[in-house]
Amino acid sequence: MRTRVLIVDDHARFRRSARRLLELEGYEVVGEAADGSSAIAAAAELRPDVVLLDVNLPDTTGFDVADRLRGTGPRVILTSDRDPSEIAPFAAQAGACGFVPKGALSGAELARVLA
Repeated sequence: MRTRVLIVDDHARFRRSARRLLELEGYEVVGEAADGSSAIAAAAELRPDVVLLDVNLPDTTGFDVADRLRGTGPRVILTSDRDPSEIAPFAAQAGACGFVPKGALSGAELARVLA
């Protein structure tokens, strides 16, 4: 069974490229969301295994969304273009299982964080 992923990012171009990359590497992308409130609704409706969640969203932060998703089922992986040293230390505090820089996104990197 393939890992089901919800991609959350306010940039449609990133969502498209992440979808293409992850699908080529065997993941099933079940949906996309452009902001925090849509992400929470989509996670409840689509029940993904993983939420790939941008730290910077137009209506809230990825940290807040990760905290709200804590205990609801999906594992959260935060992502950003920002310096990993600024983000990674706070990922676990927000309930995320890890952090992947956008430039390093790959199926193998997601698998490493999920392991």
